[in-house]
Amino acid sequence: MDAKSAPRLSARERLLAAADELFYANGINTVGIDRVIEHAGVAKASLYDCFGSKEELIRSYLQARSVARQARINERISRYETPEEQILSIFDLLAEVVAEPGYRGCAFVRAGADANSSEAVKSVCQESRGFIRGRFTELAREGGAADPEALAGQLVLLYDGAATAAYMDGNREAAKVARSLAGQMLAAALPKLRRTGKRGR
Repeated sequence: MDAKSAPRLSARERLLAAADELFYANGINTVGIDRVIEHAGVAKASLYDCFGSKEELIRSYLQARSVARQARINERISRYETPEEQILSIFDLLAEVVAEPGYRGCAFVRAGADANSSEAVKSVCQESRGFIRGRFTELAREGGAADPEALAGQLVLLYDGAATAAYMDGNREAAKVARSLAGQMLAAALPKLRRTGKRGR
């Protein structure tokens, strides 16, 4: 399909694409509406017709990123059988993400930490972070951890620390180090039979 026959994106899709690029690269509260509109190539009225406000555009941008991240994580987990492998696969995926050109840290941590962010924006960030913690908790429970919530909290610390170090310190090995540490934690916390996928009958 050539460029002429390719379906044209709607104004909403173009605005979200522009927001994703500009907000992630520069921050949600440093990029003005006019810049997003110009980048999207739409009329100013389109933004208000589609989103009503910049705040809603920001919330929608973060929501779209959250849905995409959840899908990536769930797809990666589905490739493995044991809880240990599934947990470690999340760190493998993080290692791939932080190695991508233009990586600027976790969009949800950055947006949620911005003092000017609205409660609606912070809520999306909290929900996205809650998904990560929830997946770690579920998998830790499936693996037979004595305290799955505590183990999940430790894994989130490793995940967040690796994501931050990769951006702030330029340490592209951070996710791999975090994976190694997570592996050690899992070896100690999960019963061997549950980690290897072997089950008693």
